Amino acid sequence: MPLSDLLEDFTESGGNTGAVLSDVKVEELKLEAFERGYQAGWDDSAKAQQDSSTHLSEDFARNIRDLSFTYDEAYAGLVAAMRPLIGQTVNVVLPELAHATLGMRVAALIEKEIAACGPQPVILTTAPASAAALQAVLPQDAGFPIAIRQDDTLAEGQVQLRIGDATEREIDLQGVLDGIRDATDSFFQETAPTAKETA
Repeated sequence: MPLSDLLEDFTESGGNTGAVLSDVKVEELKLEAFERGYQAGWDDSAKAQQDSSTHLSEDFARNIRDLSFTYDEAYAGLVAAMRPLIGQTVNVVLPELAHATLGMRVAALIEKEIAACGPQPVILTTAPASAAALQAVLPQDAGFPIAIRQDDTLAEGQVQLRIGDATEREIDLQGVLDGIRDATDSFFQETAPTAKETA
């Protein structure tokens, strides 16, 4: 038996009983395949866009956290570096400045009160350490008597001013300095945990 009898002959179309697709059906299948491919491409693009947006959002959030940490580190470092300078200013410079300007402050206050109520006797009560500074700036011939009394219970920088029988004023530079010192100490105590956290 020849081999050609065993194999199907494709050269003849007349004996082919398979389904034949019309041109319209072929075009419909092509269009359907195109639409499926287009939709699959669109879905892939949307997914890639979403993945990219998620990645960018995560990167942005991470960068913000890094910037925040860097800012906190820089702030804590700045505060730590400034603490000795501010401490020196509050504990040394300001007291010296207050002592040096105490007399001028008292003289300005006396002038203001005398201008308001007229010349009257002035009595200044101050700590012994401040008496010389006051004596040096007060006028010798003011046109009204000025007396300086020393009181050991007053701190340096404290002056009680009495003009006549009614007007009493007080200058407390030491209290002001203590308030500044307390405020700076509180500031550094409040920022100390931040410095430890970022270390």
